Parts: sequence; structure tokens; C-alpha cells
Amino acid sequence: MNLGYFNYPMPVNEPVLNYAPGSSERKRLKEVLAELKSTTVDVPMYIGNKEVRTNKKVAMHPPHEIAHTLGHFHAGEEKHVHQAIEAALAAKESWANMSWESRANIFLRAADLIATKYRPYMNGTTMLGQSKNAYQAEIDAACEIIDFLRFNVHFLSEIYRQQPISGAGMHNRMEYRPLEGFVLAVTPFNFTAIGGNLPTSAAMCGNVVVWKPANTQVYSAQMFMRILKEAGLPDGVINLIYVDGPTIGRVCFNHREFAGVHFTGSTGVFNNMWETIGKNMSMYKSYPRIVGETGGKDFVLAHKSANPDVVVTALLRGAFEFQGQKCSAASRAYIPSNMAEEVKKKLIAGIKSFKMGTVEDFSNFINAVIDEKSFNNIKNYIDNARKDPKAEIWVGGKCDKKEGYFIQPTIIEAKKPDYVTMCEEIFGPVLTVYVYPANSFEKALELVDTTSPYALTGSILAQDRDAVELATAKLRNSAGNFYINDKPTGAVVGQQPFGGARASGTNDKAGSILNLYRWLSARTIKETFNPPTDYRYPFMGEE
Repeated sequence: MNLGYFNYPMPVNEPVLNYAPGSSERKRLKEVLAELKSTTVDVPMYIGNKEVRTNKKVAMHPPHEIAHTLGHFHAGEEKHVHQAIEAALAAKESWANMSWESRANIFLRAADLIATKYRPYMNGTTMLGQSKNAYQAEIDAACEIIDFLRFNVHFLSEIYRQQPISGAGMHNRMEYRPLEGFVLAVTPFNFTAIGGNLPTSAAMCGNVVVWKPANTQVYSAQMFMRILKEAGLPDGVINLIYVDGPTIGRVCFNHREFAGVHFTGSTGVFNNMWETIGKNMSMYKSYPRIVGETGGKDFVLAHKSANPDVVVTALLRGAFEFQGQKCSAASRAYIPSNMAEEVKKKLIAGIKSFKMGTVEDFSNFINAVIDEKSFNNIKNYIDNARKDPKAEIWVGGKCDKKEGYFIQPTIIEAKKPDYVTMCEEIFGPVLTVYVYPANSFEKALELVDTTSPYALTGSILAQDRDAVELATAKLRNSAGNFYINDKPTGAVVGQQPFGGARASGTNDKAGSILNLYRWLSARTIKETFNPPTDYRYPFMGEE
């Protein structure tokens, strides 16, 4: 029963703490890191009201310190997917019928818990489990996830306020219902905030969710799940399970009550999902919502008028923060010939100034890539470039996995614009540069637009406003998030809604009202106050 309209105003983005030497947040974070490392956690699956443990325990190791064990999680199998769906559907009616303000306040409480007592724990589990430095973890695991929760509550309240007009003698209203069935959330390793947002954005709308995180993100995912439980999330609304992707897909995509998938991951996996769902369409109760943010081959295009120092900083930060393991990371750069040598010299100096090592040493800018599979894949690209006459390694290229999965940030110059590392997503600390004739800017624009199948993020660096205008127009479909005189990373919830098109996804813009519409099904209700009692219309009368 609603006894009033409950307003949730536009929030303010959560302030980013700096963790400077001598700061209280730095001291507390280091204490929590020591606490987490001294404890070996046993992580169950969360299905309905049960903590489910199995006979298959998988060890969790910091990517930068593979000899250390953070704990174990209990891997599931097909029966656990069925159990999670059953638990979700059992919770559905009561969750959908809960008053909106009660649902909203659960997530607002979770945001406040993260902003306060659990901030160092969300950051700490992300740092240790995903090898993020303190600042990158703060932006992701604290600020962004807090912003997702608070802004989504606001956006949803705005949707509920959107009502149709009513003519004389009637009242029209719009109900925004959750989808029929359950939503599957499949989340990646690289952003704890994405892991939090994909299941909660759907749940906030009244949906029930089966959540499968990447195995390499379970350490921080379980911390977030514990916070949701403390915030009052009812059992069964979000069910956290650790089951391999093919098994999840086989069960969920063949279930009549499958209502949608919220996905972030590889383009190939998403394509397979879409194909499977399409083939199974006749079995579903409703057309499922398919929402995905996938791969990227994100560009930085410098114009001859650009400030070389701006170019260098945008590339060093945009390509190598979090070891380039961002779907938005700068992966290909187009540098005009008039500044190529200066940019090259400064990029090499910047790379050589980077410190690389564990996350506990706050002076390290670079940490480890996520796992051995990723390490081997990235190393293969570097090794091939080292032997290829069509490429030249400017700096970096050293790879060492004795103690952790460390890859030295690497810059490759491509001698041709369609060289493999200019086209394929690598997802690691590798930037490929192509030097183009300074007076061939329009040709460079064409290369940017056609070289890669992706269209996630990109940036134009220029002081010439005509060049900015031209690039903005010509690259309209090349990036869902386009940056002018900035790196192509760092989208902020409520400020730069995030998502791309082409092979980069459905562009449903996480961090905006647009994404939430996908998890709602509208019902129009018309009530007539004095209904007619005769079928005849006035025009039918005799003269």
C-alpha cells in the first residue's frame, strides 16, 4: 500500500578519496589489507535462504602474489542453477509486491554501508582479488558502485513519475511492472561496480535475479553480497552462484521463465547467447530482454594541433591504468607525423617511470593481469610483434609469471594501419600506435572508423575546433562514449552514461535511466468514470 509519493532527488557523486601518505583512509585500508590477507575465507553460493557449499572448492589467489591463498569458493553444477532459478521464482511475488520505497531503501542502505564501514573491505577485496591499486579500487569498488545504487534509485523514481495525460471523464495511468520470470546477470572480473550493478539494477525494478560473476571476481562479489544481505535484501531476490558459463546458459536459456540477460563480457560469448536465445524464442513466456556491453578496441586520435603533453598523458593513463584491463582502455592510437618523435620519446620515458608490483605497495602504478590465461594471451601478441617486420616495439614487452602475472606496459608501433594489434582486442597493457601524415587527418578519421568492428569508447585530441567538429561528426558511430581532449576511460555514473554499439554491445547505457527501462514492462490502465450505456454514436441519428 502506498500512502504517499516518495521523492528520491538527484544524488551527488560519491567523493573519491585520495589515499595520500598520512591520510586516515590510507591507514585504515592498509589495516584491512593486512586483515584480509591473514584470513582464509570460505565462500559459499547464496541460493534463497541457504549458504550452499559443495565438494568442489576453488582456491582464490592474488594475481600479483599467486603463492598466497585468499580463500576458497564452492563451485556449483547444473543442479545449483536450477535451485537458484527456483529460489528466485519463489521470491518473485513478494518482492514485486513490496512497496517501492522499501525496495529503494534497501539499496540506499547498501550504498551507505559501502560508503562507511565497508569501504576499505570493498576496496581491499578488489585490490587483492583483482590486483587493482588503491586509487583504481576506490573509483570502482567504492565510488562507482555507490553511485550506481543511489543514481538508479533516483532514475527509477523518475520513471515511476512519468504518467500519461487524461481526457475528460477518465483517468489514465502507467504501471511499470517487473518482467515475468527471472533475469540472468553475468558479470566480468575487471569492475567490481559492474558486478554489483548488473544484478541490482534489474532487482531494483522488482525483478529476481540469478547472478554469475567471473571466477576471478568472486572474492569481491561475495563481499558485496554480504553487504546486500545486511542492508535487508530478502532471500532469493539475488542468487549468487559459481557455475561455468556453458552450464548456466544451457539451463537458463532453456527455461520458460527466462526473462532477460544483463551481460558484460566478450563479444563472442554475447553473440552465442543471442543466437541461443533466438533459437529458443518459442519456448519463452515473453520476449527476453538482451542487454550486453561487450568488447572494445578503443582509440585515441591526435590532430596535428594537439598538445603533445596532453596526448602523452591521455595515452599513459588511458592505456595502462589497471593494466589496460578496461573495456574502455585506449588500445590503438593515431599520432600525426609532426609530433610523433616527441610523443614517442615522452611515452617511453613515462613507461620507464612506472613502478610495477603488489597492490600493498602504494607507489606501484602497475600491478598484475588477472590470471595465467590472460597473461599467456597478451604475451603471445607481444612475442608475435617482436618478430614481425610490420611492427616495432618502442618500449616494454617483458613478461614474468614466477610470482604473479606481471606484464610490463608495452607500446607497439604498427607499420600498417590494419596490423593485428590495431584491430583485435587484447585486454592488457598493450598500446599500438600508428603514425599518420599530419596533413591526412580525414584519412585518419576513415581508418579509425573502419579498422575495428567495435564502437565502445574513443577520443579526439586537438586544439583546432574545426578538427574537433569534424571528428565528432565523422566518428558518430565509432564510439558510444566519445571524449574531447581527454582519455577514453573513466565514465562517471550520472555524468557519462556508459555503453557502445556495433560489436561493443546494445548501448543500453549503464548509469542512466535508459538501462532501467530494459528491466520494466509497462502497463497502461484507463479508467472511465461515466461509461456509455448505448452503443450508438450521435452521427448515426436520423435527420
